Amino acid sequence: MDVLLSIAIAMAMGLFMSRLVKPLGLPAVTGYLVAGILVGPYCLGALGAHLGLAGLGFSSMAYAKGFSVISEVALGFIAFSIGNEFRLSQLKQTGKQAAIIGVAQAVVTTLIVDIALVALSFILGEDVFPLPAAIILGAVATATAPAATLMVVRQYKAKGKLTDLLLPIVALDDAVGLVVFAVSFGVAKAMISGQVDLVSILVNPLLEIVLSLLLGALMGILFDLAENFFHSRSKRLSVSVAFVILTVALTMLEFKIGPVVIAFSPLLTCMMMGTVFCNVCDSSEELMDRVDRWTTPLFILFFVLSGAELELSVFTQLAIVGVGVVYILSRSFGKILGASLSAKASACEPQIVKYLGITLLPQAGVALGMSVTVMQLEGTTGTLVAEIVRNIILFSVLIYELVGPLLTKRALMAAGEIIPEHRKSAKKINTGRHHREHHKRLDDHE
Repeated sequence: MDVLLSIAIAMAMGLFMSRLVKPLGLPAVTGYLVAGILVGPYCLGALGAHLGLAGLGFSSMAYAKGFSVISEVALGFIAFSIGNEFRLSQLKQTGKQAAIIGVAQAVVTTLIVDIALVALSFILGEDVFPLPAAIILGAVATATAPAATLMVVRQYKAKGKLTDLLLPIVALDDAVGLVVFAVSFGVAKAMISGQVDLVSILVNPLLEIVLSLLLGALMGILFDLAENFFHSRSKRLSVSVAFVILTVALTMLEFKIGPVVIAFSPLLTCMMMGTVFCNVCDSSEELMDRVDRWTTPLFILFFVLSGAELELSVFTQLAIVGVGVVYILSRSFGKILGASLSAKASACEPQIVKYLGITLLPQAGVALGMSVTVMQLEGTTGTLVAEIVRNIILFSVLIYELVGPLLTKRALMAAGEIIPEHRKSAKKINTGRHHREHHKRLDDHE
């Protein structure tokens, strides 16, 4: 009962807040995240724990994280949807530009954040902000949140050359980020321990990318074969849901062969499955449209849970806030500058050069996943580095997730790819349709 009550309250609060923020011109994603904070362990959840009312919100961070299976499945569907953007017909037009910009903006961002934070490390001293922490954070800065970006694009039905480039670049961020993070994390570990491990720096991240792409391609082919066994729309939708969940489950497998780690990236794997499926299945567009409608409640829960897991206690640590502000400003500058320079070098349109970088600012799941890896560091210095990196990422995710979707919306509007429209209520549309059908029946009877 407690679990179902928490889910129901989370869903209701998310829907309510999405309506509340609409007159303010804020994206629904922002409303969902705010709803998560309100039902989380610092607000409604704390009240429920104090009153002994289990299920009244999320009473603790551990309780909120207990719903992680919802987040993992939601990210799988988000990645699958982004993979659907990699159609060969589109890649022929934008593939080269997306690849150049995706890699270039990530490298530029890492360099700028590294320079800013390394300088800050020398100013504050190793005891306050160790150099390995600065290097790791420079790599984490590459990651962009695909979920928030995709939701804004969908909500406002953004269309145009900027949007066509944006989703592939966000997808590439995961692959580039994995490599950059693995190298930087390996360098940081070497600085802490005094030992260089080339396997963890180069072999493991490249192997993870290759294996993820191969598994995703295999699942995409099997998915297409399975769809051919069914003809009704409801059953084909069920097959789609089953395959995405199955793929997410398979990516959780991880084992070691000596120093080599066999692991998969859920985002990359599901993206690749979506890419292969949309290019081999003739009816993929219609099916994807049905999947998108089915996943709407799932995505609402995902963002409300994300809001509930935002760690507000980081605001009490002034040093973390200070370093976090430098990280946010340098990362934002790096994303905007890197995207602008590489877009200009790729002969993109002026609106892409001007606004692309702003749409790449949201950051969440991938960055948090990297911070979990950092927590493996051992020793006195390693523990200090892990704690600092974790708290700064939590702080930046809190800011980026609340502000990022709004900035993405504003950038797409400024680029002319979101057209403001006076949308009619679905309730009114259905009521009008009912009246028309009623009058038609009367006319036919007469």
